[in-house]
Amino acid sequence: MLDHLSGESRLFPIFGDPIRYVQSPKRLTTGFAARGHNGICFPMQVADADLEVAMRAFTHTPNVDGLLVTMPHKFTAFAYCATASETARMLGVVSVIRRNADGTWHGDMLDGLAFVKAQKDAGAKPDGARVLLLGAGGAGSAIAIALLDAGVRELIIHDTSEARTNKLLELVSELGRGRVSAGPADPTGCDMVCNATPMGMADGDPLPVAAHLLAGTMFVGDVIAGHGVTPFLAAAQAVGCKTADGDQMVEAVQDIMLDFMLHKN
Repeated sequence: MLDHLSGESRLFPIFGDPIRYVQSPKRLTTGFAARGHNGICFPMQVADADLEVAMRAFTHTPNVDGLLVTMPHKFTAFAYCATASETARMLGVVSVIRRNADGTWHGDMLDGLAFVKAQKDAGAKPDGARVLLLGAGGAGSAIAIALLDAGVRELIIHDTSEARTNKLLELVSELGRGRVSAGPADPTGCDMVCNATPMGMADGDPLPVAAHLLAGTMFVGDVIAGHGVTPFLAAAQAVGCKTADGDQMVEAVQDIMLDFMLHKN
């Protein structure tokens, strides 16, 4: 995979905290090679307090052509982008950043598109569905927009932060694409349940939804990657739900990310 690695290689760091669970370095580097591009993606552990130093270093390293952004930096990294996509500007959040011709950064938020594609690839039918979305952070906000774009009939948003919930409700209500409301972490009557919270990353995390509230008719998706079948998805599968995990979301976004980094979109 790294036979082409040389001083001419273009660099695409992925940074976050924690970083050990990310799946993109191998996939994206393989994708660059398949497209005949001498690029490499590699992981970097960057704490919240060190983001400014890291971004300054990336900016002043001219063979860094793009960046992949993971938790907890998706909101704060937006401030370093001179230009951004409509979705990124609306939410003030980014998941990918590429170098502009003048050396500044351009950001986009691909989590929503990737999540919905992964659900549909695994058999979910968001068009006309009633959906419970857990989490109104950076990923959850992008997923909310993508679900509404996919035609969901009703979207119920739950987050432990009332301020985050209200901010997202205000944003998506202006889209006019389906009924949107805040609600409890109760999926009763829902066709899809989507976890966009970090619950499941650490041992002993509670389930984002009580297991006894899940029904086999529901499709359950989780953004957590690098953990295989999370306890939440295991509980869903135990009652007969179809599911999609974070690794499937990572797989779904690869071509979209490659197009972005290579200025194809």
